[in-house]
Amino acid sequence: MAAGRSRVRGALWLAGLGLCASGVVLTIVVLARAYHREPPARGGRGLWARSEQARRLQPTFSPEERQELKELLQGAIRLQTVSFAPDDQNVTALAEFEPYIRKAFPAVFSAAFIQHEVIGEYSHLFSIKGSNPQLQPYMLIAHIDVVPASPEGWDVNDPFSAEERDGFIYGRGTLDNKNSVMGILQALEFLLRRNYRPQRSFYIGLGHDEEVGGKNGAKKIVAELESRGVQLSFLLDEGSFIYEGIITGIEKPVALIGITEKGAITANFTVKLAPGHSSAPPKRTSIGILSEALAKLEQNPMPNLFGHGPEIIMFEQLAPEFSFPLNIIMANLWLFGPLVGRFLERQPATNALVRTTTAITMFHAGVKSNVIPPSANATVNFRIHSAQTVDQVLEIIDETIDDKRVEIETGDAFDPLPISPWDDQTFGVQVFRQAILDVFPDVGSTAPGICVGNTDSRHYGSLTDAIYRFNPVIFGASDLPRFHGLNERISIEGYERQVKFLFELIQNSDFHQPVEPHIKLHEL
Repeated sequence: MAAGRSRVRGALWLAGLGLCASGVVLTIVVLARAYHREPPARGGRGLWARSEQARRLQPTFSPEERQELKELLQGAIRLQTVSFAPDDQNVTALAEFEPYIRKAFPAVFSAAFIQHEVIGEYSHLFSIKGSNPQLQPYMLIAHIDVVPASPEGWDVNDPFSAEERDGFIYGRGTLDNKNSVMGILQALEFLLRRNYRPQRSFYIGLGHDEEVGGKNGAKKIVAELESRGVQLSFLLDEGSFIYEGIITGIEKPVALIGITEKGAITANFTVKLAPGHSSAPPKRTSIGILSEALAKLEQNPMPNLFGHGPEIIMFEQLAPEFSFPLNIIMANLWLFGPLVGRFLERQPATNALVRTTTAITMFHAGVKSNVIPPSANATVNFRIHSAQTVDQVLEIIDETIDDKRVEIETGDAFDPLPISPWDDQTFGVQVFRQAILDVFPDVGSTAPGICVGNTDSRHYGSLTDAIYRFNPVIFGASDLPRFHGLNERISIEGYERQVKFLFELIQNSDFHQPVEPHIKLHEL
């Protein structure tokens, strides 16, 4: 018996030793991944040949030019190009936009190698012909229209006044997205005044109905380019920002460039019952039935899919920027992924990264205080995670509600957008990183991101698989509620840097040459 107990103790000791050894090995692996990761290439002047450096124009603007770019942005904000619905836009202001930019950017409109066209009545397409036809063109896009804005709650009297206060310009469109519209044209205007002629052809597309789907603007621009057989090396639209003080555990600003967008479903939920007098109500009314169905959707969110989409690549590439111990966690998502996923779902902004979101946005019911409502109707907006499809989400919705009395009708719906290439050899990525390094030297890292909203870029998939979404503006925690909300604003310095970024990007696109074929992110 003693010998048997001795053998058991020996076996347990060996097992314990084995577990300790395994723990040591695991610890070594985890720490090695955290502290020996190679950060993504940031670019640098080493990417340029000396002859190319000599030919570069520096984005140094005179005081007069700085005043000009500020005043021209303010003038654009004052044009109330509001989109209420696809069939309800301020067409008067949209029509005024063309003569405004013609006067604002004379060099752009007079250059012999630039063609300007009006598309779909109010959108604009610029074709800039480069000197080297062998280089594949690229495209910069933005949108002219803005969402409505009421003066209630704003710090300035009029959200379309473009009032300057404490170094900021306030107004609807300062971030979404007239800053990009005017910034692109302003950068090109300044380059042309310095006798710049691009080697690589490119296009500028300015849509007029992005806020209501882009069907008469971006889609018609795409159709026109398709008819000409145009294929693009990359496309840059609005989307993500340079985030500062937003991501927990990261001190330096980080530039996130959207490589995909979430899909979307707009669904209408209806319950119809016979009307009657409120003095003898049925056990359940249409309002009660529909309210219960909607409560089920809110109480049972879509599954947490962290690790099943490109968001995991974003955190892995940002790992070196995190402070201890988050740098270890982010460098080892193969181990800590479930923990990180649960943490991210605590806040609305990061919850949107890990799952398909559910937002009840409209509810209509009732005709009179003493009448049983004959029907109740609600609209729910879903933003679909990259790992799901429209059909999969609709199936979950049906299973969650599990009530045949609730009719579900799908309106606009589309799957998540394809994931654009992202690696150190990808042409667009090289161009963006160089411009960020030149204009925003304090940025710690540039990484792929995900747009939780939708942009006009989703219509351009037939022209390129390299679609990127980035607004080169510093974005802090206080800016989050301003987007489509109150007190939208941009700092004057921030707008100047955006123009400088675009000034550099156009030049970068001449000097950079793709050295390897694109590699899809999901193929890595």
